[in-house]
This record gives sequence, structure tokens and C-alpha cells, in this order.
Amino acid sequence: HDHQQFQRMQALDAWLKETNTTLTQLNGQRKYGGPPEVWDGPPPGKCCEVFISHIPRDVYEDLLIPLFRSVGPLWEFRLMMNFSGQNRGFAYAKYGTNALAMKAIQKLNGYMIEPNCYLCVRYSIEKRHLSIHNLPSSTSVQNLQEVLQVLVEGVERVSLKTGPGIDGVSAVVGFSSHFTASMAKKVLAAGERPTPGGSCIPDLNDIIWFQLQYECDLSPKQPSCSQAPKILMQPCFLPCGQANPDPPVPSQGFCGAVGKPVSLTSLQPLVSPVVVLHRFCELNGYGQPLYELSKGLPRSDGFVEFFYKVLIQGVRSSFRGTVMVLPGPNCRATIDEARRAIAQQLLLKMPNSHLAA
Repeated sequence: HDHQQFQRMQALDAWLKETNTTLTQLNGQRKYGGPPEVWDGPPPGKCCEVFISHIPRDVYEDLLIPLFRSVGPLWEFRLMMNFSGQNRGFAYAKYGTNALAMKAIQKLNGYMIEPNCYLCVRYSIEKRHLSIHNLPSSTSVQNLQEVLQVLVEGVERVSLKTGPGIDGVSAVVGFSSHFTASMAKKVLAAGERPTPGGSCIPDLNDIIWFQLQYECDLSPKQPSCSQAPKILMQPCFLPCGQANPDPPVPSQGFCGAVGKPVSLTSLQPLVSPVVVLHRFCELNGYGQPLYELSKGLPRSDGFVEFFYKVLIQGVRSSFRGTVMVLPGPNCRATIDEARRAIAQQLLLKMPNSHLAA
């Protein structure tokens, strides 16, 4: 494994020199572009970024950037890294338009990057808003905005909320990008920071992400993320190299050995194991699965472990076990991935399990 890792790193170094590509290491991620050296057009707007998960740990930019660039020009590509030099299993690719981001999802979701390892590609939730709680009742929009603009960059708008169930005053702060919002969250969470005017933001542990219903541009010319085609993902539940039962038909549009894209073909629709299990229970007259999940301790390899118990009415005993999945962009996405992995396990157990009433 160490020899394979060394070979992959050598291939990456050779590709960087051959293509004169520059990567920048910053805050646990390795970044290309943002913008690249040559860019023709305005910066990307909202809803132009995709989230890529289930990347094998020894796959790097020499394979990923050409693959995602085959859809269209990349404004930015960010691969999340750990201290060992391996990637953390997920990345972000940003295009110049929403149409190219949608095309990347359509073409590359389910793409077989290695034998029995399939990429999951979906819209990135580019959170740009922070919620600040427990502010003094005397807080005004103008005062808070002046304080924030001294401490952090990218503040675009501030709104205040008061009412039943809200202690003091709460604020929602909108930023110019997800990056500026992330940096602001880190700065503000570091502790109380008085401004030259003597004001400060108290209790900065109460700064959390605020998810708007729509984070994307909803103008008629720009279809929103919610208008994107529904993509049912087939996660790489098993360690790479082990057989994945009934895998999706992979796209053959990219040759990893050569490292250059060729014409990409459309993937056949993928079926979620959760949907298959639901249908299986319906056809056999069972009740719908009830999932109970508990999260295990963090793992050094970046995977998240879940312990589960699933009850199905009409089946004599419950199903118990564990699954390991790569984290998604938020808690809800990670739990959804865990449910898919659990459903996949149950479908394998069903034919030889306790199905008799």
C-alpha cells in the first residue's frame, strides 16, 4: 500500500510539472484556481459548485482535475487533505455557470474512478449565512454591521430577529461567499473581540451556520439547485477493491491510466438502496423499515461509523450492525448516506434472513 501511495504521489508530481499546474495548501485543503491563471469570463455566481464524495484516498488532482475539467472549464477545485498526505475522500469543483455544474452532476455522478469505487457528485450547499444568538436587546443593524466589518471580510447584509423563544436579539449575517463566511466563523468563534468603538459581540460560541431555504440564485435565467434533476446515488459502501453487489453501469469516458478525458457518455439511472428496500417491503407485505442510528467515535481515516438497529414489521427480529461512510457536506447528508449503506446491507441479508412471520 505504501508503494502504491508513493507511485500515486510521483504521478501527481509529474502531472503538475507537465501541465505547469499550481496547487495551494490552505486550511486542510489543497486548492487549484480560484481563479485559474487563464479565465475568460466573470467569477461564478451561486449554485455553480458541486460536492464530490467517495474519492479513494490515494486518488489526487492528476486524475480528478482532468476528469471534472472534461465537463467544462474549472474556476476552482479543492481537495480536502489530512496530515498524512492522503485526501479525506471528498472535494469541491466550481464552474463558471450553473449549467456546467448541473452537467457535471449528470455526467459524473456514479462514475467509476477505480474498480468498484463510484464517485458521488451533487450540488454543494454553499452556506453563506451565519446566525448569531444572545445579542443585547439594544443591538441595532447598523451597529452590528459596523462591528463585523471591522472584524471580518465579506459582510453583505445583516438582519435582526426578536420574539418568543429568542433570548435577547439574534442576527442573520449574509456573506459574499462560503469561504468568507467560513473564515468569519473561525475568527468570531475565537473569543470576544472588542472594536475601536468599544463594542463587542458577546458569547461567540452562539455563532452557527444559518441555512436559508434557497442559497442559490432564483432568477429565471439561473435554474436553482432544487430544480436540478434528481440524482439517486450509489455510494461506495465497501472498501475499494471489494465487490459491490449489483453495481451501476459505469461510464467509460475517462482513462485513468492515460490521464486524459475522452468523450463522456450518459450514465444509466442509479437506484438508491433505500428505495429498493422500501419497495421490497411493500411487495412482501411488510411494514416500512424504522431506522435507529447512533454515531461512533471519529476514525483516523476520515470515515464516520454508525451503529444501527432496523425494525421491520412482519420480520421476526430486528437487524443490527455497523456501517462506515464518508461525511457529507452537512449532518443531514451524512445520515442519508448512512441510511443508504444500511439499506444496502439489509438487502444482502434479506434473502437468507428471518423473513418468516
